[in-house]
Amino acid sequence: MAISEMIHSDTSLWETKKSDRRLDIQDEPGPISIQIAGYDPYMMAKAARANEERGADIIDINLGCPAKKVLKKAAGSALMRDEALCAEIFRQVTKAVQIPVTVKMRTGWDQLSKNGPIIAKMAEDLGLQAVTMHGRTRCDLYKGEAEYDTIRRTRDVIQIPLIANGDITSTDKARGVLSATGADAVMIGRGTQGDPWLPGLIAAELSGRCLSRPTIEVQIRTMAELVKDIQLFYGERTGVKMARKHMQWFLKRFANGAEAWSQLQTIVDAEVQYQRFKELIDGGGLRDGIERTG
Repeated sequence: MAISEMIHSDTSLWETKKSDRRLDIQDEPGPISIQIAGYDPYMMAKAARANEERGADIIDINLGCPAKKVLKKAAGSALMRDEALCAEIFRQVTKAVQIPVTVKMRTGWDQLSKNGPIIAKMAEDLGLQAVTMHGRTRCDLYKGEAEYDTIRRTRDVIQIPLIANGDITSTDKARGVLSATGADAVMIGRGTQGDPWLPGLIAAELSGRCLSRPTIEVQIRTMAELVKDIQLFYGERTGVKMARKHMQWFLKRFANGAEAWSQLQTIVDAEVQYQRFKELIDGGGLRDGIERTG
């Protein structure tokens, strides 16, 4: 299951092109989980109800985003500093919708206030149906290594499904995190950048099946189609810019990817960008490279 991009809970801002794109769930495979962010319990409840009416299957509450622009609004991981406000948000959102409500959080605000287990227990008591925890505090951002002891302590206090997140880039790491935390599942974030096959590989191997990545040629073709889809979705100008980071993430997985990226990064025409990336198949740009696989 993939969670949506974070949606602001202020529905008066949903008329913008950016929000309209994020709210677009047409033709998406289910279950559709929409993540909302905000600080006002009643605004969050209204946003949850509106997304349910739009076809969401799950509402996910964001208590994990560490971005400064989100924290300025006292939303995201900043909410973990106010347990009473978290409780009221949980209470109002669950009351507003008929579909399941879940929460994504960090271990706490900083190393001295790892209150994730407390908030997770509160979420369970107030009717939420799953907790995802990233093994870092907000002040850690994405620095250093994720820790899993706090997730383990969370497992000890809640009965609802627990999903562990943080630095999961291989099947061995996923297996180790599941064992260390007692979690029911893992969430993979940055590990999928440029490698959309990773979750499927991990899922297959954890269930005892053998699955390999497609050939490099098929991977390039798939990523080229993603580039085209991004261009169509965001429009040519923004789409070209958005596609660049996906191409760069993908090429970083190959020993000679930097050379290919140097030839692609300055392209501003959408069709040229698509065709030049696709030409990596026939041009042998990555054929002799050594693939890096996390």
